[in-house]
Amino acid sequence: MSTTDRTPLQTFLLVLIPFAGLVLLTAIGLLLREYAPGNMGTGFLVGAGLALVAAAVAGLRVVRHPERATTFERGWTQRGDERDDLVLTRALAVLGLLSLPLTVAATLLIGVGVDQLPILLALNLALMATLAISFAVINRRN
Repeated sequence: MSTTDRTPLQTFLLVLIPFAGLVLLTAIGLLLREYAPGNMGTGFLVGAGLALVAAAVAGLRVVRHPERATTFERGWTQRGDERDDLVLTRALAVLGLLSLPLTVAATLLIGVGVDQLPILLALNLALMATLAISFAVINRRN
């Protein structure tokens, strides 16, 4: 069962937060394009744009047809029931537990002189894979 009650403050925040996020991400991307090495700014803008589009699609799916939205979409948009919130919370807990050793390993590799960009890419991919796998496993078990 989806949550349908929303206060005016929640509605205001629902509009304000994505707009503020868009402004912040654009400013960071433009700063990275100007001062960061290589194509870091362009990559940031593309990644942030894809993430915003995915969040907007998830939000629209949850608002228009909550019964067809996935557990992740309902949990991520805070429109799900207790089970959806529990699955997302547990998956994020697993991600939090594994993020520290993964980050330490990446820092050590960079510290011994391994090229930074592949290590940072591998770290980000490992963190995203950890969240996806832990969410799928916890969702299936509960």
